[in-house]
Amino acid sequence: MAKRSTFRRVAVGTTVLGAATLAYASLVERNLFTLRRFDVPVLAPDAEPLRILHLSDLHLTPGQHRKQRWVAELAATDPDLVVVTGDNMAHVDAVPAVLRSFGPLFDRPGAFVFGSNDYRGPVLKNPFSYLQRDREYVQGAALPAEELRDALTGAGWVDLNNARTTIKAGGRAIELVGVDDPHVGRDDYPAVAGPADPTADVRIALTHSPEPPVLNAMAADGFDLILAGHTHGGQVCVPFVGALVTNCGLDRRMAKGLRRWPGSDALLHVSAGLGTHPTAPVRFACPPEASVLTLIPR
Repeated sequence: MAKRSTFRRVAVGTTVLGAATLAYASLVERNLFTLRRFDVPVLAPDAEPLRILHLSDLHLTPGQHRKQRWVAELAATDPDLVVVTGDNMAHVDAVPAVLRSFGPLFDRPGAFVFGSNDYRGPVLKNPFSYLQRDREYVQGAALPAEELRDALTGAGWVDLNNARTTIKAGGRAIELVGVDDPHVGRDDYPAVAGPADPTADVRIALTHSPEPPVLNAMAADGFDLILAGHTHGGQVCVPFVGALVTNCGLDRRMAKGLRRWPGSDALLHVSAGLGTHPTAPVRFACPPEASVLTLIPR
């Protein structure tokens, strides 16, 4: 009888703890928008710092007003350059929400690449399917990617989906290269590959999904800094362990943050992003984030 009573108390306690954790992850942490700051040593000696605002994975729906306001207020960080690494939308009517979020930043130089969820909407998934590396990718409804592209380029931001250019920002010449989303095979890095410009003040590469073959190629070409998103930092992490999955070929130990890309001089920054898949609106031990990257001398 005592054993049965103990088992019942454990079962009830486990259920309550699980419910509380789920409530925290879905109602609290996924709305704890956080600004990360990193010093990135990639500039020449004695160069003045250059500030980059890195945004990724907003997964916006029209009703997410709190997120829209928070992103819009990031104009106060006074970036020299804004970089967006994709997955902006999660609804067919999300373009106005994206533009409200980015609007106060449009007076700054900017560049972007798209992710799969800029082209196709979300579909209901079993969250445990993310543990299956070779699972089938299922596409949702078409999203207004071209409407968003036209709006961003119309605001003066550079479309780097399989493109390469040099821009001026913060008084510096910045060489930029980017690919469309490798997660769904839209990337074509060979079309824009080649040694980075040694005369540029800094060389930056963009990709939505940080797939190692793309990262290797960008690093081999001599790009100083690679910016990516997609992983959500694991989205649901285990304290003191970290991400369980990255949803791509990247090692889970590199699911978010700033690290040296192995075997190269390039630094990789992976943003944990600001959103979630709409059918799995939870985050645990991995708050939504944007990052200010202050480029400083090596």
